[in-house]
Order: sequence, then structure tokens, then C-alpha cells
Amino acid sequence: MIKLLKYLGKKQWIFTLVCFILIFGQVWLELKMPDYMTEITVLVQTEGSEMSEIVKNGAYMLICALASLVDSIVVGYIIANVSATFSKKIRKKLFDKVENLAMNEVKKFSTSSLITRTTNDITQIQMFIAMGLQLMIKAPITAIWAITKILNKSWQWSALTGAGVAILLGVISVIIVIVMPKFKIVQKLIDKINGVTRENLTGIRVIRAFNAEQYQQNKFEDVNDKLTRQQLFNQKVFSILSPTMYLVMYFLTLGIYVIGAYLIKDAQMIDRLEIFGNMVVFSSYAMQVIMSFLMLAMIFMMLPRAQVSANRINEVLDTDITIKDGKISKDTTNQKGIVEFKNVSFKYPDGDEYVLKDISFKANKGETVAFIGSTGSGKSTLINLIPRFYDTTDGEVLIDGINVKDYTQEFLHNKIGYISQKAVIFSDTVQNNVDYGDNGKNNRTDEQIKKAIEVAQAKEFVEKMENGYKTLMAEGGTNVSGGQKQRLSIARAIARDPEIYIFDDSFSALDYKTDSTLRKELKKYTKDATTIIVAQRIGTIMNADKILVLEDGKCIGQGTHQELLKNCEVYKQIALSQLSKEELKNE
Repeated sequence: MIKLLKYLGKKQWIFTLVCFILIFGQVWLELKMPDYMTEITVLVQTEGSEMSEIVKNGAYMLICALASLVDSIVVGYIIANVSATFSKKIRKKLFDKVENLAMNEVKKFSTSSLITRTTNDITQIQMFIAMGLQLMIKAPITAIWAITKILNKSWQWSALTGAGVAILLGVISVIIVIVMPKFKIVQKLIDKINGVTRENLTGIRVIRAFNAEQYQQNKFEDVNDKLTRQQLFNQKVFSILSPTMYLVMYFLTLGIYVIGAYLIKDAQMIDRLEIFGNMVVFSSYAMQVIMSFLMLAMIFMMLPRAQVSANRINEVLDTDITIKDGKISKDTTNQKGIVEFKNVSFKYPDGDEYVLKDISFKANKGETVAFIGSTGSGKSTLINLIPRFYDTTDGEVLIDGINVKDYTQEFLHNKIGYISQKAVIFSDTVQNNVDYGDNGKNNRTDEQIKKAIEVAQAKEFVEKMENGYKTLMAEGGTNVSGGQKQRLSIARAIARDPEIYIFDDSFSALDYKTDSTLRKELKKYTKDATTIIVAQRIGTIMNADKILVLEDGKCIGQGTHQELLKNCEVYKQIALSQLSKEELKNE
């Protein structure tokens, strides 16, 4: 929790200092009231006292109460501002951190867990600051100040108050020891609930198609029941605190008056009035002491969960970023669009075996290089090394003769137009989905956006939409088909006008006619760019300048379509599984 305080800005620290001063004044006002109460008690018991003096002291008490109320409102407002601003900064810091994490680092935390940490965990800390900061400042000031005022009144009363405080501290300590580990379980269960809910929403079509609603419901209820039981246990443990507090308060008050009665009984007549006044004041101050520890107890109720949340946030913020920027942020060579792999091998950080082994090839400007192979052969992993979603384990990936690790990631990504295997559509208009992100050049015009959509063979269905290019896409693109999503994803890459296009099996959802037409138009439009394609269809890649055949992470064949038909048995078998011998001969 303390580590996160460094994100409090200078302004928030000043506000906190102001709150400290205001709370100090508030405590002074509250502890001043028993003094006036003593004066009133003495005046009432003294013959010949003026009514005006009693009223005056009563008015002072009223003024103190009203001033304390105003003070409390101002402090509440300032603390709310501090907590909201703090949570805003932490949320932004956490979001930015996740944005910069490498793929293997993101996988350490599940998506649902990252969502919980960015929302629920930060909310827990915000609540703790909003309520706890006031109590954390007020409780010790009140306790210390009140104790100093009652220490010289009577050792019997002081001992009784000390015993009450000791009981409270003992109960609070036991509760903290029991509950603290349980809050870690609570936050993990919230992660699971988010995960199951997210899975249910993203897979709703499959769930309905397979009549698996009851299965998903049982899955959710299982996690929900575990969370409920854990929360009930925590609340039951905390519920012990409230009756304990009130028992201590009531028995303390009773004890003070019982001891006071014996002291008055044994005292001289002249001292009885003073003892009675001290008893009234002591009981008021003793309640202030107990209330201060009650406030501390409330802090201890919120602190465990806030501490767990803070630790979870720090886990993300303290994660080391393995993929770091290089220093090159501008073109330093005359080469453009050249991609080269030199003896590249790769294994995942938590893996034991290499996924790619000794891959070497070169794609020159204007060339099309394609990759084909069975599922799990390492095709997508290979092209993910180019934009540095992962870094090579051995060997080098070069763009324009420079290792990709030497580029800044922003500059590197601006060289690339990447189309992912799963088409990603954002909740925005068609135009904004295509005109997406920074490409390091001037802003794209409407004409360029429309041209990109036309080349991607998406113009026809986009213009038929109710609002054309301004049509709002549903989250995940659920209001268009899979093929239409892929075409919009391709249009997004075309609009960037990059040096290198990377198609990660991005034609799989297209029918053969659209696939063929799109590739022909794409070839004309991107003739000066390097194109790298991962595909399962022979028809998609057969016209590539170079085809690499992968199997178990190794390159077992490299050449043109015709060369591979003659020299690579695996490629030939893939081709024959999709096309007849006559079709291959015609090709």
C-alpha cells in the first residue's frame, strides 16, 4: 500500500496536509465540549450561579458542535477529491503498464484478473483512502489527546479505560489474523467470476448451439457460491467486533460511575462536587478514547482488503518489461521493406522445447513470401517475431538490414501493416475502424480510407449499410459476418500504407472468389511493399515469390509453388489434399 503512495501528486499531498490541520481542529473542538460540560455541571451544583453563565457555556458547546460539523464536511470533500484523483492516476498507470507488457508477460495474468485489478482492486483502495484517511488521522489524535486529559483524574478510572482498550486491541488483532488471508481468496474468486462471465458472453452462440446453458450456469454458480461463502465468513468474523465495541463502551461507562460512586461516598463533602464533575468529564473523554479505537477498528476492517488489492496492483506495476525499446526512431539506411531471418530459433519463456528451429529466409522489397504447414508448425509464431510480440531466443530478425530489437517499437510498428488471425473490430464507426492508429505519416483522408475499403473488397457491403462509412460497429463486430470483419481488418492495414504487410491466415473466412479478387487488387495496390502471408489454402499462396514449408518448427522446403511440388513431399501432399492433379497441372 505504501508503495502506491508515490503516485500521489504534490497537490494531493498539500490537500492531505490541509486535512490533517482541519482534523486537528475538529478534534480540538470535540474535546473542548466536555470542558464546557464540566463548567455547566459545576454551575448547576453551585448556589448563586447565574443562568446567563450556563446559557453561555451551552452556546459555546453548540458553536463547537456546528464548527466540528462544517470542518467534517470540508474534510470529507477534500478527501473524496484526493481519493478519486489517486485512483484515476493508478488506473491510468496500470492501463499504460498493461499496454506495454509483452505477450508472455500478459499471459502471467489472466484477462479477467487484469480487468479486476483495474476496476475492483482500485475501487477498494479508493474506498480505503476516502474513509480510512480521515479515520487514520483522527483516531490517534483523538486517542492521545483524550488520554492526556484524563490521566490525572483518577488512576482507578484510567486503569479501567486501559483494560477496555486492551480488550478491543486483542479482539481486533485476532480478527485481522483470521481475515487477512481470506481477502486474497476473495479477490481471486472475483477474478474467476469475471472469467466465467466473460467466457459466457464471448461464447454465447456456441453455448446456445450446444444447449450448454445449464452447464455454464452451474459453472458460474459454483464460483459464485464459493465467493458468497467466503464473504459470509469474513462478515461473520467482522460482526464480532461491533457487539464487543458496544459491550466495552457500556461496561466502561457503568464501571466509571460505579467507581465514581465509591469515590464520592468516601470523599469529604467539599470534594464530592469536584469528583462528580471529574466523573462526568472522564466518562465523556473515555468514550472519546473508545470511539477513537472504534475508528481504528474500522480502518482495520478495510485495511486487509485494501492491502491485498494494493499487492495485486503492485504485482502488475512491478512486472519487468522484457521487450524494451531500441534507439533507432528514423530510417538510417536506403533499404526499404526488406525482411530477413538469420538462423532464428524461438521457445516460449516458460517452455522447454523450441517452437522454431534455425529459420533463415529473406524477403526483398515488393516480394511476397508465404508460409504453409500443418497446425502447430510455428507459422503464426514466426511472423509474431517481426513486430516483436515476442523476441527471438537465438538468431536475428532484420528489417532493412537492422535488428528489430534496435528500433523503437513505435517506429517498428509504423513500418508494418499487421492483420491478425482473428479479425478484431472495435466498437466504433466503420471509418474509424479502418482509420485506426498512428502510422507515422500525415492523417489519412476520407478518400484514402474509402480506397482502402475498396481494395479490401468491402466497399459493396459497407455502402449498403444504413449509415455507410459512419455505421457504428457492435463490440467485436457482431453485426457483420466473419468474412466482412476480415475484409475490414485488411482495409485497416492497407490504409496505413506500410512498407511490410503481414497476413496471419487473414483470408480463411473469405470465399474463393473474393479471396482471388482481393489478392489481385492487393497485388496492384501494394506492388512496392513486402508481403508476408501465413495461409492454409494453396490457392492463396501459390503465386507467391517464395514459399516456406514448416513442420515441427523447422523449414523443410523453400521455393516457388512449382519448385516445391517437385522437391517437397509435404507441400505436395498439402496441395493434393486441396486441389486435384489436373488443377495443379493447369496452375
